Amino acid sequence: MILLCAPETLAEGQSRGFAVAGLQLLAVRRDGHVYAYRNRCPHRGLNLEWRADDFLDASGSLIQCAHHSALFLIESGECVTGPCAGESLQAIACREDAAGIWIAP
Repeated sequence: MILLCAPETLAEGQSRGFAVAGLQLLAVRRDGHVYAYRNRCPHRGLNLEWRADDFLDASGSLIQCAHHSALFLIESGECVTGPCAGESLQAIACREDAAGIWIAP
């Protein structure tokens, strides 16, 4: 397992981007759970954000691709609208304990 960040650096309802082990990743905390994905839209393979750590739509309830406005469910990474509807972000296994948020790339 690789340390992604300290638990307190990813607040509830927040998203953050990371470069770890040669991968571009994003993590979102929702309802106390952390979800991690490769920072790569399945439509064109581009990074999802325009600005650092800005991965969520205006409501904070979906992950949004800044390039083509595709929207993804936070809990599963499934695209629910946009040019890649029905496809999904690549999930990264993660777990959290008192020492940190850990990933298994």
